[in-house]
Amino acid sequence: MQLLVVGGGSAGHVIPALPVIAAMQQAGAEVTFVGTHSGLEEELVASAGVTFHAISAGKLRRYFSWQNFTDLFRIGVGVVQAFFFIGRCKPDVVFSKGGFVSFPIAFASWLRRVPVVAHESDLTPGLANRLVLPFVDTLCVSFAQTKVAAGGARVVHTGTPLRTSILQGDAERGRQLLDVDTSRPLLIVTGGSLGADSLNAVVRDALPELAEHFVVVHVCGRGKLKSIEAAGYLQFEYVDEGWGDMLAAADIVLSRAGANALFELLALRKLNLLVPLSAQASRGDQVANAAFAEESGYSVVVAEQALDTKSLMVALETLLAHRQQYQDALATFVVPDATAAITAELLRLVPSKI
Repeated sequence: MQLLVVGGGSAGHVIPALPVIAAMQQAGAEVTFVGTHSGLEEELVASAGVTFHAISAGKLRRYFSWQNFTDLFRIGVGVVQAFFFIGRCKPDVVFSKGGFVSFPIAFASWLRRVPVVAHESDLTPGLANRLVLPFVDTLCVSFAQTKVAAGGARVVHTGTPLRTSILQGDAERGRQLLDVDTSRPLLIVTGGSLGADSLNAVVRDALPELAEHFVVVHVCGRGKLKSIEAAGYLQFEYVDEGWGDMLAAADIVLSRAGANALFELLALRKLNLLVPLSAQASRGDQVANAAFAEESGYSVVVAEQALDTKSLMVALETLLAHRQQYQDALATFVVPDATAAITAELLRLVPSKI
């Protein structure tokens, strides 16, 4: 069986595909991954035992930009590249994890009559997946509350595939790895794989107050370390190995509200404070994700423009004061076996190859 996986533009369009790749390899599939020429996707899948191929990918912006015209050309080139590549690769089924690189592959797969399973991480589908939707057989969604006009596509609530290292994190190993004071709550701060400058600045400004109550582990992003000496304050540019153990050890996680990060926090039942990327800096997907989590009682949310030392400390105090209330709500969050569900959809579309 030949499986083609496509995704790119950010780690969030690649990392959730890795558990699916592993499961399909166990089922006997040979896997090819298609991404962009940025190098990010190739680096992330390097250890997955897949063949990597890059194609041209454009980005359609929601505002006027001359780059929209040049990117339309890139998209056209990507469709042609994808059409001929699929003709050579001859996949039995395609798994699309999103990002604009997914459109040429999904469209070319439709032209070649190759079935496509797509996955949407966010509560509200992004533009890339809305463009892909007419060409997919199944759309898998992370949240049961996701509303989408799927046309003829089958919609399945699968959740988001989580790495085994996240699901099997060990709090004791995490504390030992960090070698920190166990008498104070552990606060992990993360702005995603690239970090978050505004979040970093507020956390560093608030360190005198934070250090009175917490051990602070700050994952600030590559190239964003600062020379700061403070008791109970640890900085990392990025954490891969051991991240699941650190999350297991955390009492509270302060995070952006990207879909993959949010799903991890909910699946792990972690007390969390969300600071979503504003609608001015994005399509508003993180604002929608955070609003859902807040309304469900899973999270405390502070708008980016309202975040300062005072609002940060008030939000953390709220979480601690109402810890049981939030933990009770988190316990109700349904966590499907996303990897198994998506794998089942892929295999369902190629029964003759099983």
